[in-house]
Amino acid sequence: MRNYQRFEVRDKNAMQHWHRIVSPLKVVKNFAVIQIGRYCPSLTVKSWLYRLGLGMKIAPRVSIGLMVMVDIFFPEKISIGEDTTIGYNCTVLTHEYLHRSYHIGPVVIGKNVLIGANSTLLPGVTIGDNSVVAACSLVNCDVPANTTVGGVPIRVLSPNQNITSYPEVSTRHN
Repeated sequence: MRNYQRFEVRDKNAMQHWHRIVSPLKVVKNFAVIQIGRYCPSLTVKSWLYRLGLGMKIAPRVSIGLMVMVDIFFPEKISIGEDTTIGYNCTVLTHEYLHRSYHIGPVVIGKNVLIGANSTLLPGVTIGDNSVVAACSLVNCDVPANTTVGGVPIRVLSPNQNITSYPEVSTRHN
């Protein structure tokens, strides 16, 4: 189940009300910080920038990959646990507009989580500790701890035995 607040609008298009929900100046500032962070190659600088500039809760040793797009309206509703990796070009949303309503909710990513490249996390989801989200997945519901999920929308692929033990990988390049 997702943890978000739902707001109804009377007009036909909820997105037309965005400027009433969040300050346009805040959006401009967030946009600038996010764009710098998306291209920043330093994981340390990127985490510092997102903590300070956006108010995100980011634990130590978090790796946010290149081109990750965090929510431009409410990035302060995103928290990421220790030793988590978010892969290339992921999107983390804390708001979504539908036709006649919009939703706002926190995104909580646990410790030691791996989120594969090009995945999208919707508002109000929680991803439990030691979980894996396969690449190109749509996280539209909570992910229990110690679970591997994948697909559009996600489904459970397997419970994780111990994701900290990886098979040996050859470092030899041909």
